[in-house]
Amino acid sequence: MTSKQRAYLRALSNNLDAIFQVGKNGLNENLIVQVNDALEARELIKLSVLETAPEDNYDIAKTLAMKTNSTLVQVIGNKFVLYRPKKKNSKIILPD
Repeated sequence: MTSKQRAYLRALSNNLDAIFQVGKNGLNENLIVQVNDALEARELIKLSVLETAPEDNYDIAKTLAMKTNSTLVQVIGNKFVLYRPKKKNSKIILPD
């Protein structure tokens, strides 16, 4: 992913609300399944990490991106953004 594409996704994610929170249970199988479903439906999602989370924000974001086969777009404070294009009929067209 190029820096131009990453900047485009960051701009799209500015007005998104976090749809999931990672709390004291950390990354469990249920959360991973729900994030997978959300990525398939929306392509671009924002998540937040609560202070009670067992790991660092960046580590959680990186691990979740790896387990969902998505791209970590950005981590700012306690929020992070994941992107995974749909297999068919992708709504988000990345610039070249």
